Amino acid sequence: MVFSSISFICFFLPCLFICYFLIPSQFRRARNGVLLFFSLIFYACGGPKFLFLMLVSISVNYICGLFASYRFSRYVRIFAVAAAVIIGIGLLGYFKYAGFFTEIINNLGAGFPVPEITLPIGISFYTFQGLSYVIDVYRGDAEVQKNPFKTALYIALFPQLVAGPIVRYSTVEREITERRETVEEISEGIVRFIFGLAKKMILANSMGEIADAVFKQEAGIMPGSLAVLGALAYTAQIYFDFSAYSDMAIGLGRIFGFHFLENFDYPYISKSVTEFWRRWHISLSSWFRDYVYIPLGGSYCSPARHILICS
Repeated sequence: MVFSSISFICFFLPCLFICYFLIPSQFRRARNGVLLFFSLIFYACGGPKFLFLMLVSISVNYICGLFASYRFSRYVRIFAVAAAVIIGIGLLGYFKYAGFFTEIINNLGAGFPVPEITLPIGISFYTFQGLSYVIDVYRGDAEVQKNPFKTALYIALFPQLVAGPIVRYSTVEREITERRETVEEISEGIVRFIFGLAKKMILANSMGEIADAVFKQEAGIMPGSLAVLGALAYTAQIYFDFSAYSDMAIGLGRIFGFHFLENFDYPYISKSVTEFWRRWHISLSSWFRDYVYIPLGGSYCSPARHILICS
């Protein structure tokens, strides 16, 4: 299920609105329960067999988060973070790259069967979110969450599940229990969602049709101007597609009282590759900066290591 589908707009979203807003705002736990239940249904609709995988990821990050807090010794906390990273990245790497690496090994003469693996929807996003929670607890940047249902709501929250943005626990930590859904916020969220939906349906899909039509032509007889048109159309498509889903996610989050950070900042007006990286998928680039690049030494390490962590 995607945000632009008829099933989401005409059935899933209205049912969620009714069940969620019929509950008085003072019953925050009940509203959170409804939001978590519908988030799990949303994920199950996209891949029922992978719902168990998400629940495993939630459980691992919840347990590791408990042991990563300052209540335990340094070695226990380090082990908890290491376990979360190894399990999370291990599952992500298996589903994304097991088939790829098997084919490479087979090209070298091996005869291993290539596994037919279907990539779980949103596995990158909820994996990174879960890891950011555990690491932030370890660093002391966030309080440990002892309620497993609140941890599950943070990781499984459906607006940002499919295409981001990656939401850090510190961003929504307080809003999980203390947010307010006002008429003004709901109306702004609906407008933002409609804006993103229009961007997806009108701009991204139109650019996609142009790019597909161009790329179907034989490369040997394709005029150079047509190739340029196809490249420009595809460039516009991927931007409007990604940013549209971010707009819809931010709008949906606003409707339910969550304030997600912006994810795109006009990347195609960038004057350098570095600036483009900072403007394109901001949540992903900042995640790698704060949880991978800087902890490994950043630009203050040796040139060899700098090349390694940047590659």
